[in-house]
Amino acid sequence: MSNLNSGTLLGHPKGLFLLFGTELWERFSYYAMRAILVLYLTDKTINGGLGWSTQDALNLYGIYTGLVYITPLIGGWIADNFLGQRRSIIIGGILMALGQFTLALPNSMVDPHAVTAFYLGLGLLIVGNGMFKPNISTMVGDLYEEGDNRRDGAFTIFYMGINLGSLLAGIIAGTASATYGWKAGFLTAGIGMLLSLVVQLFFAERLLGDIGKVPAAKRAAEMNKSGKKEPLTKEERDRMKVIMIMGTFVVIFWAGFEQAGGLMNIFSQEYTDRMIGSFEVPAAWFQSLNPFFVITLAPVIASIWVKLGPKEPSSPIKFAFGLFFLAAGFLCMIGAVLQQGGDVTVKTSMMWLVGAYFFHTLGELCLSPIGLSMVTKLAPLRLASLMMGVWFGFNAVANYVAGIIGAQVGEAGPMAIFSGIAVAATIAGVLLVLCSNQLIRWMHGAEGHVAEEETAEAQPVEA
Repeated sequence: MSNLNSGTLLGHPKGLFLLFGTELWERFSYYAMRAILVLYLTDKTINGGLGWSTQDALNLYGIYTGLVYITPLIGGWIADNFLGQRRSIIIGGILMALGQFTLALPNSMVDPHAVTAFYLGLGLLIVGNGMFKPNISTMVGDLYEEGDNRRDGAFTIFYMGINLGSLLAGIIAGTASATYGWKAGFLTAGIGMLLSLVVQLFFAERLLGDIGKVPAAKRAAEMNKSGKKEPLTKEERDRMKVIMIMGTFVVIFWAGFEQAGGLMNIFSQEYTDRMIGSFEVPAAWFQSLNPFFVITLAPVIASIWVKLGPKEPSSPIKFAFGLFFLAAGFLCMIGAVLQQGGDVTVKTSMMWLVGAYFFHTLGELCLSPIGLSMVTKLAPLRLASLMMGVWFGFNAVANYVAGIIGAQVGEAGPMAIFSGIAVAATIAGVLLVLCSNQLIRWMHGAEGHVAEEETAEAQPVEA
């Protein structure tokens, strides 16, 4: 970008690492709260929890995480048309900090309105997240000119920031809540959100220049000489179709993956032998396995894509790999259930959960950063943040479905749920492989030479 004179770091604009830091602390805040939310809801009231049933808690968890992913549709549209991305991020950050501190208010201050305060805190988090989430991701794409082959690598680095925040969250919030009570866990989440705001406010002007200041719709109108809103071209419509189709497969992936915060979290709490000698591993620590694996495996996966060179798989094939790895993770959970042998008093080995999180993380790395990068390549400029919001909207549907699936554990049992997800993910992966050539053609070369070469190979077969 011409307005960016801050130099580079590790071959990328320094602004990437500012966005990395902003997102790191925002994700710390989100995952700190997520790691303890279900446990806080189901804990007995004498320990400071709300004493809900497991089914009610998982239903609320599904609704909350669903709304967290659907509000970016509104936040993306507001940023594209009115506020710009930078102002939207600040407003969202302030609202989320207020939400976390509301959840952290001591019961002595909010009784007898503890549940009302709880819902108010969640509401502030949901609205704030809608303003923050789509815009920070879109700004990463805006750091790079069209066709810049560093973009996928940038999203991998950005994604490591997300997961470093998540890794710290499970450990710090889990330890704080185990030592000082649930409210201390929410307090750490609020402090994390404040750090995110401070990082953005102090360094944005110097490292981002004008990026994110002007609403995307206004920029698009300035680039269009007529000054009128032009209808979408055939190429743009085709690319939007790819985003929508790939999004349906994302729903299947995240509906299974999001059992981590609900059903798998409860499985680790109630049915897993968490003793190492005389030390009992807090259940919330298992939430940090996923980000730990992301941080250690992301450079390996990225280097594999680079080494494959012209043979690097297209985005649809990478997504299919993601679904197959998800299925492999649930095979581990099936192993855990088989170890119980139908006796729920039997505690299963921690290694089943470790294996599940390992394969789920491999799947995530084949799907999530690739999807974010793909949206910034395919979405028209004037709809950039809105389409990022649409992308997170697919996650919203997935999270709601995840809550419904997890809540059925009492009736169906964990074996039926784990095996059902494994089968569904495998079938979805095979379908994606079968329709990948058509999706690549609709991308119209957005993925560079790989897509063009595969298109050239695919066309004679059709003829």
